[in-house]
Amino acid sequence: MSTEYLRPLAQLPVHPQLLGVLTDIDDTLTTQGQVPPSVVQALGHLQAAGLKVVPITGRSMGWSAPHALDWPVDAIVAENGAAALRRNAQGGLERLYQIADAQVRSAHYARMQQVLAQIEAQVPGARRSEDSPGRECDIAVDHSEHTQMPTEHMQTCLAMMRAAGMQATVSSIHINGWYGQHDKLLGARWILRQLFDLDLDATLSRWIYIGDSLNDQVMFRHLPHTVGVANIARFMPRLQHLPRYVTPGERGAGFVQLVEHILQK
Repeated sequence: MSTEYLRPLAQLPVHPQLLGVLTDIDDTLTTQGQVPPSVVQALGHLQAAGLKVVPITGRSMGWSAPHALDWPVDAIVAENGAAALRRNAQGGLERLYQIADAQVRSAHYARMQQVLAQIEAQVPGARRSEDSPGRECDIAVDHSEHTQMPTEHMQTCLAMMRAAGMQATVSSIHINGWYGQHDKLLGARWILRQLFDLDLDATLSRWIYIGDSLNDQVMFRHLPHTVGVANIARFMPRLQHLPRYVTPGERGAGFVQLVEHILQK
């Protein structure tokens, strides 16, 4: 393995003009399915330091909505880059979509529900994620949140999604599929333009991304400053693209360690 990857967090350089932190949520901010108060405080410390904070998740719009209101973040990009939620000037919630045409989104949704029903009917033990009622732009099958799906069944779910012409990936808890070309990287590029008129690719060295799973690989591959929380070890045999640095701690504790490292510089 190249020494360029999985180096200790202590070796992560922090740009003197760092713009912000982009982060996964499940098993990166969460611990045992919950976001600890220490993580919320760490998010607030980043914002108080003048940094932009944007979680980018495979979670549904419905699941993400209360957190977009309550957490000290600029926005949450949900459903693997398809859409985003942010507080408006009145304190309410604004929904933004990469695919602006509501009719196209509706047609995609109907097709995806057929694929999801087929997966549940044909793959033993497959069931839709519990946050599925809040999904608008993708589908999700639970593999580790409330059930334990064997790897071979996960691969079958991915194959069925792709055979139906969908993009598909795996998070630490779900198998996600969708129509459209978006992913976490395209979602990051899109939301930074939308909210801040910033070009991610022109400012790559001024961002840090932290994650833990297969659907974070697109970010690990593209950004120069990427971090995995220690529990990324679970997915190491299946990762083609690794983060350059890794925290000593797992999940939310690892995220807090990253924030402490950033703010002590």
